[in-house]
Amino acid sequence: MSTVDKMLIKGIRSFDPENKNVITFFRPLTLIVGPNGAGKTTIIECLKVACTGELPPNARSGHSFIHDPKVAGETETKAQIKLRFKTAAGKDVVCIRSFQLTQKATKMEYKAIESVLQTINPHTGEKVCLSYRCADMDREIPALMGVSKAILENVIFVHQDEANWPLQDPSTLKKKFDDIFSATRYTKALEVIKKLHKDQAQEIKTYKLKLENLQTLKDAAYKLRESIVQDQEKTETLKNQMQELEREIKNVDGKIHHTESTLKDLRKLQDQIATKSGERSTLLLEQQKRYRDLAEENEDTDEELTEWKNKFDERIAILESKTIKLERELKDTEDKRNFNDEMIKENIKEIAKLQTAAEAHMSLKNERDFTIQQLFEKHNLGSLPNRPFSDDAALNLINRIKLRSMDLDKDLEDKKKSNEAEIKAAFDQYMHANDRCKEIDAKRKAKAEIKTGTLKLIEEKEKERDAFELQIFNVNLESIDKRDKQMQIDLERKTNQLAERNFDSNINQKQSEIYTLEQKIRALSHERDSILADSRDRVELSLKKAELENHKKKHKKIMDEYKDKIRGVLKGRLPPDKDLRKEITKAQSLLQKEYNELNSKAHETEMEVKKMEVKIQEVNSNLSKLHKDMESRRRFIESKLQSLDQQSVSIESYLEVLDINKEKRDVQKSKYNIADGMRQMFDPFERVARAHHICPCCERPFSAEEEDEFVKKQRVKAASSAEHMKVLAMESSNADFQFQQLDKIRMVYEEYDKISKETIPLAERNLKELNEELDQQNQAHDDVLGVLAQIKADKDLVDALIQPVETADRLFQEIQALQKQVDDLEYKLDFRGQGVKSLEEVQLELNTMQTTKDTLHQDIKNLNEEWRNMDQDLSNLQVRWHSLREEKATTANTLGNIKRAEEELDRLAEEKSRIELDEKHLAEAIGPLKKETEKLYSDYSDLKLKLDREYDKQDKVRRAYQQEVDTLNSMASKIKEYNDLKRGERLKELQEKQILSESQVQNCETRMLELSAELTKSKDLKRDQDQLRRNIVDNLEYRNVKAQADELTLEIESLEDRILKMGGVSMIETELVRLSKERERLLTELNRYQGTLSVYKDNISKNKVDLKQAQYKDIDKRYFDQLIQLKTTEMANKDLDRYYNALDKALMRFHTMKMEEINKIIRELWQQTYRGQDIDYISIHSDSEGAGTRSYSYKVLMQTGDAELEMRGRCSAGQKVNDIL
Repeated sequence: MSTVDKMLIKGIRSFDPENKNVITFFRPLTLIVGPNGAGKTTIIECLKVACTGELPPNARSGHSFIHDPKVAGETETKAQIKLRFKTAAGKDVVCIRSFQLTQKATKMEYKAIESVLQTINPHTGEKVCLSYRCADMDREIPALMGVSKAILENVIFVHQDEANWPLQDPSTLKKKFDDIFSATRYTKALEVIKKLHKDQAQEIKTYKLKLENLQTLKDAAYKLRESIVQDQEKTETLKNQMQELEREIKNVDGKIHHTESTLKDLRKLQDQIATKSGERSTLLLEQQKRYRDLAEENEDTDEELTEWKNKFDERIAILESKTIKLERELKDTEDKRNFNDEMIKENIKEIAKLQTAAEAHMSLKNERDFTIQQLFEKHNLGSLPNRPFSDDAALNLINRIKLRSMDLDKDLEDKKKSNEAEIKAAFDQYMHANDRCKEIDAKRKAKAEIKTGTLKLIEEKEKERDAFELQIFNVNLESIDKRDKQMQIDLERKTNQLAERNFDSNINQKQSEIYTLEQKIRALSHERDSILADSRDRVELSLKKAELENHKKKHKKIMDEYKDKIRGVLKGRLPPDKDLRKEITKAQSLLQKEYNELNSKAHETEMEVKKMEVKIQEVNSNLSKLHKDMESRRRFIESKLQSLDQQSVSIESYLEVLDINKEKRDVQKSKYNIADGMRQMFDPFERVARAHHICPCCERPFSAEEEDEFVKKQRVKAASSAEHMKVLAMESSNADFQFQQLDKIRMVYEEYDKISKETIPLAERNLKELNEELDQQNQAHDDVLGVLAQIKADKDLVDALIQPVETADRLFQEIQALQKQVDDLEYKLDFRGQGVKSLEEVQLELNTMQTTKDTLHQDIKNLNEEWRNMDQDLSNLQVRWHSLREEKATTANTLGNIKRAEEELDRLAEEKSRIELDEKHLAEAIGPLKKETEKLYSDYSDLKLKLDREYDKQDKVRRAYQQEVDTLNSMASKIKEYNDLKRGERLKELQEKQILSESQVQNCETRMLELSAELTKSKDLKRDQDQLRRNIVDNLEYRNVKAQADELTLEIESLEDRILKMGGVSMIETELVRLSKERERLLTELNRYQGTLSVYKDNISKNKVDLKQAQYKDIDKRYFDQLIQLKTTEMANKDLDRYYNALDKALMRFHTMKMEEINKIIRELWQQTYRGQDIDYISIHSDSEGAGTRSYSYKVLMQTGDAELEMRGRCSAGQKVNDIL
């Protein structure tokens, strides 16, 4: 019998992952007790997981079974279950299962990481460890324990959440019992065998039909092959004849090609003659037209005419430039005149506005003075000077008026403050009296509310006292005391009787005897099963030895074939078989790692080379772009310089040209400023001479004649200086425009200088450095690729060894496992061979012990019944005694409540009389206070009304005075605004400008007349020059057309000579027609042969296609294979029929025997544990489902007398728990 010894738990549910918790299981019984959450259920779950590999229900795929990483404060938790048990053969085995739970970013990941079995080799005494996949481990442990996985899951280690499966629906019950009996696979095997037998019978019929069809196809294929051979012989004869015809056609084609080429050349020459003749005719017409259009035929040479044309071009260009300049100057003068006209119109409008504003200003000053005089007289503000007032005097008077306004504001504010103080004092007296009145009234109302509450409490307490008196009205305290004493005596007597019988020890003694008998029965049952299983183990041992020998031969063959390669990879070493795969895998991982690193490095070097090439390409592109930018800036600057200076200037002379133009601009500006200063002196000198009659320079007095002469000279000089100023202004403007144009390209020149001297040399140095670095990186990349190729060759050699080495390692592991199984079977058979009883002796002992066990069960049942009756009488008596004592305590509490209620009523009556007295005193005091409050409020209202009337009157006076002051301020601000804007001075200035603008307009009109005459003269001269140039151009073009016509005449005559040498076109065309007819005759013959050949080929192709169809493909082989398949299937179907009958009979015997054994055990256990009289025993009833299959449905029945009832839905909760256990 297999037993569990110890179990280690670490990291499961609430068990700490850092501490090892070890549980030792004692025999014959181990009780596990503890508070809720201590881990009792976890121990059963760990036993189930260790033995079957099945997680408990609601474990969420292991996430809630392993200790949560968040509780441990880690990202990963490792758990382990280690179980030590004895196998059915008595050997010690340790099962180790390891798990891991990892907290990912959004979820947790559960993983079973290791499954190991440890045992001790009985021959060497060494500890042996074997690693398994989880599925293999789940099969291995139940086999070692000698118990099926279904019994471990559903009976021995069943989880408390799933323990009620015996009373679930029939489908669940059927599944569980089928798993326990392992009957599902056998019934399914029967169904499969029957279905297979039926299918194969149908297949036999199909195979016979297929065989007949294949015989027909085989005959048809033979006829098709014969037809193909005959057609192929005829085809070869026709091909030889066709080849001869093709050679003749080829010769004719050559002759035709040559003739066509000659004819094509002739026609091409004719086309050229026609084209050139058309061109010559066109040129002759053009020549005649140009000769007619000539105004005069010139006898000079072409060179002389070309020279004359160039000279006329230069003169016309000079005249066009002069015309453009005159037109531009004329337009500028006209624009200037229009500008002065606009200025004159604007000045006239503004002068009119300023004159209107001056008149309004004088009127406003008069109104201001009148308003000041009225205010002083009306408000008696003092004496006044005579009108009109100056601006300063008016300002002083306005300030005096404002001071009077400020005095009125101050008086009004003082009046307001005194009024507020008086009103506040009166209101404070009123509020003080009102607060006292409200306080006394609030106290009176509070006393009234307290009185109402006290009356309600008195009423409630009286009702409570009456209720308590009613409760104890019919209670007799003396009778309760007597009954209490009598029940206490009866309780002690019953307790003593129960203790004297000592039921507990008697039942425990008999249960201990039953447990001892059960252990012996189990041992004898195991011994009987071992005797029955001995024959099966010997057969299994022989099969295992044969399989072991076969694996050793395969392993030796692989090692002999690959050991030289393994030594080459491992540098001459040949490791032991158990380490071979590890060594090769290690070598492969090292080479793979080295290869990956080198491959990554090669990729990196390649990327660096590509990056460097991209950088060089970018630098080259940038350098080219810089050169283009520099050249474009140079061309731009030189073109600008040429357009400004009208001569070819290089970029190097830009700074010199800029300095020259700057100096020229400064000189012209200085001349203009001097002339402008002199012009500005003439008008003031004339005004001084007219006003003071003296010389403006030496202050010498003038006579009348001298003064007129001086003024006349000044006016003449002013008129001449105006013309001179225009010339200087034009020259200064041109010089400034020239300099501004040159200065605008200064930034472009600086960029050109920077690119040529700094940017391009720096880019060239960078390009050189990048090229050197690229060479170094290319060398490094080539070195890495060489090493990578060597490593790849070594890696491929190791990769070729992986598959055979894995096969050898797998065979070695299987050899080890088979050797262990052989050793275990030999050890087990040896162990059973010592002192074994016969099957009849063992069965006799089992029957004897079973009878003794039944007798003990009946004794225990009788003792339990008697014990239950006495215990029930004692419990009833205790219940009645406790009820009596509770009634006594309730009566005493009610008497105390009545006494406390009467005391509370007395206290409330005294409090009520005291509250009524206080309420009377407060009502007497509140009357006089109310009268005083009303009088104070009336006084406050009268005072407030009187003071408000006085304040409103004084404020009305102040507002009227302030309105007059505001009007005066508005006038003063308008007068001040006019003076600040200096509109009077502006009026004089505009009048002077008006005179000057009219003079400038007259000068512009004079200049425009001069420019128009000069412009007309330039245009006439240009028109005459252009006519002469046109005549020269026409002579040149006429001579050019005549030369082209003569040249075409010579070319046409040359082409006609070539045609005569090659022969006539008609002779070539006749020869071509003859050759074409010969070719058509040969092609007709060839086509006839091809038609015959295509018929033969179509027949061959059709027959071959027919043979390639699926029905003819491998027809001989298919016919033979079909014949063999038919015969073998008929033989196999007969064997399946025999297998089905044998398995069906064996399954029926097995099921009947197992159900009898289970029901017998269940009946005994029920009678031992259940103390009720309503159910005699329970049993599992099975019914066969279907007539042709051996599938069963199960249900749990309870036997009550002669009636059988289904327990599901009928039993109580206690009966359900007993049934489940």
